[in-house]
Amino acid sequence: MYVKPKKRLGQHFLTDLRIAESIATALRADRCPTTLEIGPGTGVLTRFLLRRPEISLYAAEVDSESVVYLHDHFPELGERLIYGDFLEMDIAARFPEGVNIIGNFPYNISSQIFFRILGCKNLVPEIVCMLQREVAVRLAEGPGSRDYGILSVFLQAFYDIEYLFTVHEGVFNPPPKVKSAVIRLTRNAVEKLDCDETLFRRVVKAAFNQRRKTIRNSLRAAFPQLDGEHPFFGLRPERLSVADFSELTRWVEAQTAQ
Repeated sequence: MYVKPKKRLGQHFLTDLRIAESIATALRADRCPTTLEIGPGTGVLTRFLLRRPEISLYAAEVDSESVVYLHDHFPELGERLIYGDFLEMDIAARFPEGVNIIGNFPYNISSQIFFRILGCKNLVPEIVCMLQREVAVRLAEGPGSRDYGILSVFLQAFYDIEYLFTVHEGVFNPPPKVKSAVIRLTRNAVEKLDCDETLFRRVVKAAFNQRRKTIRNSLRAAFPQLDGEHPFFGLRPERLSVADFSELTRWVEAQTAQ
């Protein structure tokens, strides 16, 4: 059976087994054995994950044609092959003891996947994923880089992020128009930020939504009631670390509470 890649699902099937094995072995799974592969497609990564006896592998696939293929070629998955959309999955209900996440993330929904993971971050100790290189660089970069952005801050608040390696276009069917990259995210020790996390998200989004402006201008546009000056006001958002944004959030909270 041949599974045709579907553009509407953002499918680009990896064909290089060496790269697939490298991705599978990049997952440490030392905190939690349960692992969920997002979008296994034709199982190029699945085959190597199933060879790891210390991992209890689940897979979530939204493409019915791929599900049939996977059932035929990897019958050992059985009921651990889930026909459904990860973005609609109740992670806490299905994996109450926690779950690692691995996969070749579709370019068009990679950010949505990360925001979904952030919503249950205390249940997800490790993520290994391949995604568009531009996005991978953005997530792994620290303050001071022009690639550093909203999702960088949100993820780095709770995960240590490592850029592992670049993957070129020619090892996919069909080849994408851009390079890909593999990154590993490991949950850090931060249980919660030392500020209001809802307000933190508002502050970070406000700052980066006008990233060419200084913090002073972007925050005052979002919070007109702000009065006074903060030491970060003369900076642009890409200069601020997670700790800096936490401090700024506490200041905004004090200002808006007056």
